[in-house]
Amino acid sequence: MEVETDSNEHWKDKNIFITGCTGLLGSWLTKALVGRGANVIGLVRDSIPKSNLYRLGLDRDITIVKGALEDYFILERALNEYEIGTVFHLGAQTIVGIANANPISTFDSNINGTWNILEACRRSKNIEKVVFASSDKAYGAQDELPYSEETPLEGRHPYDVSKSCADLLCQSYHQTYQLPVCITRCGNFYGGGDLNFNRIVPGTIRSILNNERPVIRSDGSLVRDYFYVEDGVEAYLTLAENMDNRDILGEAFNFSTEKPLSVLDIVTKILEVMGSDLEPLILNETSNEIEKQYLKAEKARNILKWHSLYDLEEGLEKTVEWYERFFSI
Repeated sequence: MEVETDSNEHWKDKNIFITGCTGLLGSWLTKALVGRGANVIGLVRDSIPKSNLYRLGLDRDITIVKGALEDYFILERALNEYEIGTVFHLGAQTIVGIANANPISTFDSNINGTWNILEACRRSKNIEKVVFASSDKAYGAQDELPYSEETPLEGRHPYDVSKSCADLLCQSYHQTYQLPVCITRCGNFYGGGDLNFNRIVPGTIRSILNNERPVIRSDGSLVRDYFYVEDGVEAYLTLAENMDNRDILGEAFNFSTEKPLSVLDIVTKILEVMGSDLEPLILNETSNEIEKQYLKAEKARNILKWHSLYDLEEGLEKTVEWYERFFSI
């Protein structure tokens, strides 16, 4: 479906800084902002030729700053030199398995990187809005579900802890320095452009395209939100546009379709969309995973007037089409 928006004028000629612009959400957000006439400046640590940013030719439409979140002075220079007004801080180490194996580098990127961007924003006279990508993982394991924005942040495993800490840092910078920041907490993004094939959606699609049984590393019962990436883009833009209302600054917002699925359910749905009769291979070998995580999005609906635009089948069909093109080249 085509997204109707009246937000073009809001972003036209605005100077926008995006961390994580080569990632799944970052590349689609970059595309949307370029299409709305914004001047996008993206922070890129590693050049990834197959990433969606380069496949869409967006690298020719934006200014790329080479550097890492861990380098404070790169961030300070970029914000000031390009007179940035809005920051979307999406950059992070996002893979749970990598975080478990390499906690120090994950903490360095996700926590140190966040206080660096917050401090650079605090010291810049041009900053009007900062949108930070937290996660449902920041809530940790909870007895009461779905998570609301009032649920305590109680991450216990390395990735979850990194998101809890970064989320609290954002709240601290708003409370202490009045930094104009808002926080998003979303479930598992999926969509074309995710090259982390150990994630369940792209990994399953690749296996089916190769006529191989899709692999489920857990027992298949883990329950999660699955949120189509272009839906996520509209959620981020809606939040940022609403930040002209200064009453919501410092607030966190959950974004979700509010239709959680088990891992086995999402794999089964992908098999159905792709017309495959392959049987999943269930390994049941994961550890340090929360059994159930899903979000309530009532606050975003009521305050931001936001609603999800894509159902699961539509999102998966668009995702499968992207990977069919990707692997046909």
